[in-house]
Amino acid sequence: MKNRLTPLFYLLFLGLFTGLSAQETQGVTEKETTPLFADEGALPVRLNYSNMEMKRKTNDSTYLNSVLQYQNEDGNWDSLEIRLRARGNWRMKNCFLTPVKIRIRKAAAKGTLFEGNKELKVVLPCSNSDVGQDWVLKELLAYKMYEIITPFHFKTRRLAINYTDQRGRKGKDYQLEGFLIEDISRVADRVGGKKLKRSVHPLQQDDMCSIQNDLFQFLIGNTDYSAAYQHNGKLIFVEGMKAVPVPYDFDMSGLVNTNYAVVSEIQNKKLPITRVTQRLFRGWQRDPALYEEARQHYLTKKPEIMALLSSYKSEFKSSRQYEEMYDFVSDFFKVLEDQTEYREKIISLAQTPE
Repeated sequence: MKNRLTPLFYLLFLGLFTGLSAQETQGVTEKETTPLFADEGALPVRLNYSNMEMKRKTNDSTYLNSVLQYQNEDGNWDSLEIRLRARGNWRMKNCFLTPVKIRIRKAAAKGTLFEGNKELKVVLPCSNSDVGQDWVLKELLAYKMYEIITPFHFKTRRLAINYTDQRGRKGKDYQLEGFLIEDISRVADRVGGKKLKRSVHPLQQDDMCSIQNDLFQFLIGNTDYSAAYQHNGKLIFVEGMKAVPVPYDFDMSGLVNTNYAVVSEIQNKKLPITRVTQRLFRGWQRDPALYEEARQHYLTKKPEIMALLSSYKSEFKSSRQYEEMYDFVSDFFKVLEDQTEYREKIISLAQTPE
């Protein structure tokens, strides 16, 4: 059957390649990122299209023509011809705005801030409310935290969006929080790798990178992922390593804690938790020494991660939303710092092959 995984088959190959240590993953030589993602500041942009038309008329191969306006460092506005389509099946049906995917022709991007980026994802608020804007910020910070942990991550760029929803001859304007996510091809290029389309069993993936990913998913309280089936994650191949997981899409996590978030049932498998704010470790059994190394790596990154969150405190519209997020991350580090909790909530729950 297509994409059917056979754990015992893959286990035969364990040990043929050695994974990188936590410090070695940090030492991977990254190519310089594109100018778009080199700046951490929010990029002012203007978007003008019909959200209804986006939902009804676009799909994986059908796009709408549009223009993206963006503000340069000198305060002037430039424009860029783009094509847009809806993405994210659940959010497309249930959210105030559907997330979108942007395609840019190489010739159009040449000489602009967007040069070097062919495809981009845009994350938009699901709810037209202050809390909906804060959910976007929290999901952005999830990406930013993982960037601190490993070079194998998606780059993001915060957006300050002036969006006009075209409705017949009239349009309705919105001021929105949002962010861009680079394409997996750009991720692979930055670390000298290639994207993988085929499924690879988690135990055939790089050990340290997999542990870092699974600990991160535990950090943000996310069960809506599967390294085995590439659900909310991509794989890249880097020379001298096994397949490397690169996670994305964190709006169902306990960290973001949207009002629509539910505990995942991937492959119809029920999990022993009822709320997304209840953490559940979903990693696999591996060498305990590697787990300990990854644990210590996270602990050394704690000051940087907490400082990142603190730097966004004034950006939240709701102080409660910020405080809940900050406390949620703090609780993760308490688990890592306590030997008993670490063993009970992480090591003892690591999965074994079926």
